[in-house]
Amino acid sequence: MVIKLISEKDVTKKLQTQLTELYKQLNSELTQLDMISALSDYGTTDVVICLDNDKLVGIAMMAKYKVVSGHKGMIEDVVVSSEYRGQGLGRKLMERLLEHAEKEKLDDVLLFSGHHRTAAISLYKSLGFKLKESGMYIKKY
Repeated sequence: MVIKLISEKDVTKKLQTQLTELYKQLNSELTQLDMISALSDYGTTDVVICLDNDKLVGIAMMAKYKVVSGHKGMIEDVVVSSEYRGQGLGRKLMERLLEHAEKEKLDDVLLFSGHHRTAAISLYKSLGFKLKESGMYIKKY
């Protein structure tokens, strides 16, 4: 297994096709951007993938932004293929993203998780994330 931070130049048609299939396990109704689009804008998105030989089996992303309160990262779209779960790959993906966040001197790393995702929540807590009381709102366009 190889876990690595990728850039736009690493994205192939095969990798994009595998990503499309992997994301169906996260949310089959999700409308996806292609990975090159996600990576190409101003270096604001970090993507870590897990490959078993040349098969994409996991991914985690972090969007970065700056506001008056600091330089922040938002973890998004952490997915491990159902046939590879329970092997610690989600942890390794998250650890690689968090190492990168520390290297880039982010002030805070945030994430949201559905209350029903108990395994994911346990992972996040074990990595030092704490539940923040907030009233998150969303407006879809």
